[in-house]
Amino acid sequence: MSDQTSQNLFANLPTDLTDELVSVLAESAHVRIERLVSTGQCSEPVFWYDQEEHEWVIVLKGQARLLFENEDDPVTMLPGDHVLIPAHRRHRVEWTTPDESTVWLAVFYSNRDPQK
Repeated sequence: MSDQTSQNLFANLPTDLTDELVSVLAESAHVRIERLVSTGQCSEPVFWYDQEEHEWVIVLKGQARLLFENEDDPVTMLPGDHVLIPAHRRHRVEWTTPDESTVWLAVFYSNRDPQK
C-alpha cells in the first residue's frame, strides 16, 4: 500500500496574495516542478528573470502575459497555453488576472549536458 496521497492543483487556492505563491511539488538533482499561484502579481518594471535552468511553463487557470527581452509584444497565455523558456532567455511577467487566481505549472530542468 502506498503512503502517497492524491493532491489537487486547484485545492485551497488563495484569493488575495501579497506575493506570488510558489509551491515545490517534486524535485530531484536535475528537475523541479512547481505550482505557482498569482492574483495580479507581475514582475517589477526593471526586473528580468535570467535563469540557469530551462523552464517549461503552462497556465492551467486564469491568464497571464509574458514579455521576452528584445521583443515588443508580450505573449498572452490562456488556460492550456505553454511555452518553453531556454536557460538565460530573459523574460518577465507583465500581467496576471487580478480578479481570479492564475495557476501555473512550471518544470525547471538542468541546462548541463549530462555527458560532461
